This record gives sequence, C-alpha cells and structure tokens, in this order.
Amino acid sequence: MVPKLRIAVVGGGIGGLVAALALTRKGHEVRVFEQAPHPRETGVGMHLGPNGSRLLERWGLGERLRALGVRPTGMEVRDWSHGGTLVRQPMGEEWLAEFGAPYYTIHRADLHTVLGESLPSGVVRPGHRLERFTDTGREVRLEFAGGSTAEADVLIGADGAHSLVRRTLAGPDTAVFSGQSALRGVVARDQVPALPGDTLLVWAGPDARMLVYPVRGGQFLTFVAVVPDPRRRLESWTARGEPDELAARFDGWNPDVKSLVAAVRETRRWALYDREPLARWSSGAVTLLGDAAHPMLPHHGQGVSQAVEDAAVLAHCLDAPARVASSSAARRGLIADALDAYDGVRRPHTTRVQLGSRGGGSQRLLPEEDGGESTGTMSSLVRDVSWIQRHDAEAGLPPLPPAPH
Repeated sequence: MVPKLRIAVVGGGIGGLVAALALTRKGHEVRVFEQAPHPRETGVGMHLGPNGSRLLERWGLGERLRALGVRPTGMEVRDWSHGGTLVRQPMGEEWLAEFGAPYYTIHRADLHTVLGESLPSGVVRPGHRLERFTDTGREVRLEFAGGSTAEADVLIGADGAHSLVRRTLAGPDTAVFSGQSALRGVVARDQVPALPGDTLLVWAGPDARMLVYPVRGGQFLTFVAVVPDPRRRLESWTARGEPDELAARFDGWNPDVKSLVAAVRETRRWALYDREPLARWSSGAVTLLGDAAHPMLPHHGQGVSQAVEDAAVLAHCLDAPARVASSSAARRGLIADALDAYDGVRRPHTTRVQLGSRGGGSQRLLPEEDGGESTGTMSSLVRDVSWIQRHDAEAGLPPLPPAPH
C-alpha cells in the first residue's frame, strides 16, 4: 500500500479545520497547528452558501448543519426611514431547488465546533505559533515559538489575512482599505420581538447599511452595520467597537433598527480590507488556502464557502502523489504538480469572486430618495451571486492517475 502524505496545516480557524476534514477523509496524516493555547472561534454569524453547504453535506455534516444553522425563508429590503418592506426575495425551498443545496446562516463558533468534532482526536495541536518554515526539497520543516519543530510532506497556510506563510511565499503586501468598517454583534431575538427569526433583512440608508440575519435556530440575530470610515484602522475583525457610536450612526432611522441598536450591549469593529489577488499561491510543497490565499470583502458572503471549495479541490489534487509515487523523489515532483493543479483550478475562480465582492452585495442598494430601484436591484444582486452559489467545486476536476496495483 502506498503511504499517504504527512500534511501540516497552519491555522486552526474554519479554513484550517475544513482543510483537515477534506484531507483526513482521503486518509492523509494531518496535523493542524494553531497558535492559540485553547482554540475556539469567536465572532458572530456568517453565511454558508449552497456552494459550501453541498460539499459539507457530502462529507457527512448535513445533520449537524440542519441542527445548528438557519435556512432563511427570504430576504427583505426595507426602507431605512419608515421601515416598510420594499421588496422580498424568497429563499428557503426555492433556493434549495435552484442551487441544489441549502443556504444557511450560522454562528461561526457553531461551525467551528462542528468541524473540530468531525476530526480524529489529536489532529489539532494548540499552542503552536509558527515562526518560520523551510522547504528542504525533501520535506518542509516547521519551527514554532518555544523551539518545537515538525516535518511534513506538504505545508498548507490557512493562517488568515495576516498569513506568515503567504508573506514567506509572496513577500510583503499592502492591505487595500475599502473606506468602510462593519460594526457587528449578536442580540437575543426576544429583545427585538418585532423582527423575524427566519429572514435576512437589509436597510440601506444614505450613508450606512444595516444587515440582520438569524442564527442558532432564530433565537439570536446577527447584525452587521456597514458604515463609512475615513481612518485606516487596525486590520482586525474582533477589535472592540462602541455601542454609543452604533446608536449615533442610526439615530433617526426607523423604530425596528433603533430598537435593535438599543438592545446591543457589545459590538466589534471590522475594518474592511482585502488585498490584490496573488499571481501564484504555491511553491514547491507549500500552498495557501482560504483567507491566506484570497482575503476578500464580505459583501458576497463567500469567505467560508470559498475556503470549503479550496479544501475540496486541494484534497482531490493531493490524491495523485499519495496514490502513485513509489519513491521520495517521484512523490516530491508529484506534490509540486498537484499544488500547481490546485492553484490553476482555484485561483482564477476566487479572483473573480474576490474582485466582485468589492462592488457587490448590499452596496448596490440605494435608499429610494437617492434613486434606488429596489426590485430591479434585488434581482441583479441575486444574479450577481447565482453563478457562485451554483458552482460545484468537486465537479469537472482533473482526472487522477490510476492507483498502483
């Protein structure tokens, strides 16, 4: 039997865990090195599009997603001043039929927990902060703070927007600031009983937008307030925000938004940055995945789903060296070829999604007094992302060489 690959994943967030899940399903020996001593996901809710959920369902997580996620029945654009519904886009069963998989809103911590519980014991290694790595031509050697080391056949950088692996591969880069921040948090729905627990809501005002969607069975609502921000702030999605600032931003809006803001006890500021797409993700036996490869703005709600797609394609491509190589030299060449194939499949796709996020999503909604045409714009927003959500990353992949007898 040809031995499987030893694979090191740097970063124990959602991207790192979903990579580990896809790779362990193929029989590889995977270790996820996470710098936090006690790994846990923070943050608020997130979107899991059909392009992501279809893969996770195939990998056996459908029941858990149904238990913890919410399938919104629709999306409504409401007027920022008087609060009336301007247009409603059905979702739920209609989107399931259209895209072949469910659309979920789910708390980040819940998805992180599901992925962690799906991995074999010992895969995640907390308390390992990568300081440097060296590709020796035979293996990749990792060095961690405190002096510990590890060796692997393949290194995957899933270490987020501030990725050390990316900087080592591609050199320093400059974060591109959008001129906006997102003030985010979670409120219990019983604090805002007038708001539904099964609907995506968007209010587009003159100089801000408020998005609200359900998580945890509709018992909680995640809010995302996108506001102009002239300052280049710390690039972090967990920096502390101020509820008083949130209240001031939405003073004079409709009663539903004001009641939501009044219920907020804690908020986080996410200064919205991305980066220019890379010309290459892989070098030798090292590659990138998720935000480390393609940090993108959140306006298409695709950050996590694109990481899931990355993991699916990468696991497929790495099957070639695992199945064929009979010597270390042959295996090494096939690893590089496999990562090149992964890069070639994924990078053009994520570049299109990444650049489209800059001007897409709710940014295109205007208040009615500014000439907004809510019905037409809503239809165009759905068309903007339908090609993304219809995509099946496991369909049409390059064939693998036959396994040895």
